[in-house]
Amino acid sequence: MRILIYSANFAPEPTGIGKYSGEMAWWLAEHGHEVRVVCAPPYYPAWQVDKKYRWPLYRREKWHGVDVWRTPLWVPKSPGGLTRILHLLSFAITSFPVMLWQIGWRPDVVLTVAPAFMCAPAGLLTAWLCHAKRWLHLQDFEVDVAFSMGLLKGRLLQRIVLRVERSLLRRFDTVSTISGRMIERLLSKGVTAGKTRYLPNWVDLSRIKPPKNGSYREKLGISSDAIVVLFSGTLGGKQGLMVIPEAARLLRSRPDIAFVVCGDGVMKPQLESAATGLPNICFMPLQPAGRVSDLLGMADIHLLPQSPDAADLVLPSKLSGMLASGRPVIATCRPETEISEIVSKCGLVVAPEDSKELALAITELADNPDARFLLGGRARSFAEEHFERDAVLNRMFAPDAIEDESADLPDDVPGGLAAPDDVAA
Repeated sequence: MRILIYSANFAPEPTGIGKYSGEMAWWLAEHGHEVRVVCAPPYYPAWQVDKKYRWPLYRREKWHGVDVWRTPLWVPKSPGGLTRILHLLSFAITSFPVMLWQIGWRPDVVLTVAPAFMCAPAGLLTAWLCHAKRWLHLQDFEVDVAFSMGLLKGRLLQRIVLRVERSLLRRFDTVSTISGRMIERLLSKGVTAGKTRYLPNWVDLSRIKPPKNGSYREKLGISSDAIVVLFSGTLGGKQGLMVIPEAARLLRSRPDIAFVVCGDGVMKPQLESAATGLPNICFMPLQPAGRVSDLLGMADIHLLPQSPDAADLVLPSKLSGMLASGRPVIATCRPETEISEIVSKCGLVVAPEDSKELALAITELADNPDARFLLGGRARSFAEEHFERDAVLNRMFAPDAIEDESADLPDDVPGGLAAPDDVAA
């Protein structure tokens, strides 16, 4: 097939949507499809356009057999409510003529990745003009997140925006998303059951395995017998990350427990400031993709903090890698969320933004190696069963799956909608 992917974020961005859009395009090209991508230059998670891509503003390049068309966008120094809207709008405007140019290529599928939801009209129009399948993939509900976290305000504005969103969603042939609860939200927004697809953020299990070396521990000066509590990923505002330095402060009397925060993003200065004077926490930048297995395997315990306002509007992409590393996870989220349903099978769940409860959970696992071993094994098994890359993408892009318009809900969603009872036995 000819597949056109429309995604503001794309490789070589190392995390988030760019990582998954890039891996998807690469996998499709390797499996014989013709793939084009319309995207922005890499800017995330640093919120700064990569120097290599600042000029020319428009460019076309080949990347692992994928034909990539890049268009400029405005990147704010401090992303907030209005600045985020202008940021996304700038890409929607600059990419619009480039999308229309693809009509002559006559793709079979136009796959629009949201955020940015502002790109949905151009994706719909391009697909309609060349009679292609109209597909929207939602990595999170950016509209709901924006209002729940106060980035956008006003009941009238919310009603207008949600009505526009509902109208656009119903115009796509297929709407996929990454979790069961997010599929339920799609249904509540008027998307019919036959149009929904479950497309989780996958993990390459051949690349992430519990390692036998401790290279990162040596590099950071952490002893081989210390308990490492790791957070690795984008340091964004909707994750409740401030609980990490707070928990580290509560456990500063435990020299055998070391906190490591690996990542970049808008919250990094605040986290570093909150950790001032703490000898049990260290920070490091995002690491190369080839080192991800060693990085994740350094941990004895993974942390997955979440904002209480966004926990079921997104399912963190970093979770699949944590599970694949064969280590237990501690999540800070409400008990009724899908994150809780998954993590409770292979770790512990505590209340969001509660540093005391988090510190107690860390202590509980740190003092119980048998529990860590058992929960880590369950984590790896869960990743193998639900998030293995080739299985996920083969299932999603098989010709019969793309053309399937049955009225059945997805039956392969873990931890929630239509999930079997013994999913992590």
